[in-house]
Amino acid sequence: MATCLTRRVLARYFQRRPLRRYTTDAAHLEPKRGDRVVVGMSGGVDSSVAAKLLADRDYDLSAVFMRNWDTRDESGTDKGCEWEKDWEDVQRVCKVLGIPCEMIDLSQEYWNRVFEPSLHQWEDGVTPNPDVLCNKEIKFGALLERLPIFSSTSSTTWFATGHYARKHWALLSPSSSHRISTPRARLLRAADRTKDQTYFLASISEQGLSRALFPLGDLTKPQVRELAKKFRLPTAERKESMGVCFIGEKAKFSNFISAYIPPNPGPIVDISTGETVATHEGIWTYTIGQGAKIRGMSDRTFVVKKDTTLNTIFIAHGPNHPLLYCRSFSVQDFAWIWADSPPVGLDSESGYHARLKIRHRMEPVACTVHRVNAERGELVVKFDEPEKGVAPGQVAVLYDPEGDWVLGCGTIADTRHHG
Repeated sequence: MATCLTRRVLARYFQRRPLRRYTTDAAHLEPKRGDRVVVGMSGGVDSSVAAKLLADRDYDLSAVFMRNWDTRDESGTDKGCEWEKDWEDVQRVCKVLGIPCEMIDLSQEYWNRVFEPSLHQWEDGVTPNPDVLCNKEIKFGALLERLPIFSSTSSTTWFATGHYARKHWALLSPSSSHRISTPRARLLRAADRTKDQTYFLASISEQGLSRALFPLGDLTKPQVRELAKKFRLPTAERKESMGVCFIGEKAKFSNFISAYIPPNPGPIVDISTGETVATHEGIWTYTIGQGAKIRGMSDRTFVVKKDTTLNTIFIAHGPNHPLLYCRSFSVQDFAWIWADSPPVGLDSESGYHARLKIRHRMEPVACTVHRVNAERGELVVKFDEPEKGVAPGQVAVLYDPEGDWVLGCGTIADTRHHG
């Protein structure tokens, strides 16, 4: 018999209350009985519970497992991402649920569309986020291209994931200044703010979002764990995996990257004195805002600047040095989820007041956005309060003024310091 908490969890999922601020009655735009739903499964507890919740909704459900990376392709050893164990867990869960599953090898697409571009960015000294690129290029890109059922324009085929995020339909524009005639898909932060993964999903298109399902959006991680135990899923006790697949949880970033980028030693310079205090093995081995352990230094030092032309890393003393704080930055290639309807106010003198994330694990902070060039997706973003650890290459994700509705994302091109 389910506990009281489990009953409440299930009630929350099966009888969702609409978000009046954002949504409209768009039940006709959601999956119906018999619709085809493909759930992307990783072998973890989140996607397992997502599949179970969907299996109880009487859809034409199937599962797909993506093999994105295998170190043996490069090293010839048995070490690396244990995709075989993940695939076995997916098959075990699907057997319990009575749904078919298949594995699709996307390792080549991942290499070409995620890893190589990220590798070039690291080599250039910037800080990419492969997980954001993976959702755009692989989960909602190459995978759907490889699934025949998504080749048509039929609205009766859906793609579900175990991400902590919500999708709703609404008739309000991002600026709330006018209504629109047809409901459009909105990406909203998850109920569990500590697990919210909208930062990683901000690069998907509106078309991809409209076909997406996020069954865990209204649940918390503890509730998901409880459901997994209640349903006796084989992955109920599986530990949560962290980190980018191709690096793993225990591998040191610099050691991993050095296998693909040859060492390029250069000076580490104290920005206050101009003195060379150490040597780095590659400009990609440090990130702006990162602590720099320099032998012989009496106090803590932090990276405040990287000069790729001089192959030089600059450090400053203390965790609150002014050069660690960013006042504003420019963004390139910004893509709005609603590509044809960016927020009103971008071109005004006062700009568009929004909230922003530059990292997954942070609360959206207040900022003002001005558009510089619409065709090239160039924006200038100014923080209300200076922010630490802002680096070129990072993904900047914009939310509406309330910090809940995801509007889109772009890449930080350059920063302006505070002080």
